Amino acid sequence: MPTLILVRHGRSTANTGGVLAGWTPGVALDERGAAQAAALPDRLAELPLAAVVTSPLQRCRETLAPLLAARPGLPVHTDERVGECHYGDWAGRKIAELTDEPLWEVVQRHPAAAAFPGGESVRAMQARAVDAVRDWNARIEEEHGADACYLVCSHGDIIKSLVADALGMHLDLFQRIAVDPCSVTAIRYTRLRPFLMRLGDTGELRGLAPRPRTPDTAEETGGAEADGVVGGGAGAP
Repeated sequence: MPTLILVRHGRSTANTGGVLAGWTPGVALDERGAAQAAALPDRLAELPLAAVVTSPLQRCRETLAPLLAARPGLPVHTDERVGECHYGDWAGRKIAELTDEPLWEVVQRHPAAAAFPGGESVRAMQARAVDAVRDWNARIEEEHGADACYLVCSHGDIIKSLVADALGMHLDLFQRIAVDPCSVTAIRYTRLRPFLMRLGDTGELRGLAPRPRTPDTAEETGGAEADGVVGGGAGAP
């Protein structure tokens, strides 16, 4: 099955303003976020991306613009299921104000029970994001083969919830995961289990390029592509 490259959007004006943006329109990248986006094509240069899937929100589209300019013809799809959490009445409010809300502690300690007033629950957010990834995994594999990789540009809570699912973690633990703006998280899916290859990576990504199937790679895994590498393996060539 494919390798999923998850990119969080670059730093936004809401991030620097301490505002919970949600689906508020007009939230753009700030100066640093634009620089992060401009660096993305070089960071991903050695990854043969089959397609790009993006949240419809402006900050994700702006993050992808330099990459798409560098790779004309790369298929791009918009999927609302990887859009930001619907924070409802919390959207557009200052984080500093929200920390005084009784729900804040629930979101931090028991997010599986948290539902945002006028919005969605954290469980519903994770479910739609996981469904989207499963659907895209099947589509990418059918169109481009099992060794393909594709990119999804999304948001912090969405990416954290996908990582929790890949690791078999209870959703109540997902606040222990951190993904910085414009960081890359990579999950390689197989028939039996996913493998978390990178988490919140802001460095170079050459090691994520698909490796040819050789006697050496088969030896590392005991011949089964869905097995863990005992001892850690030799890493990328």
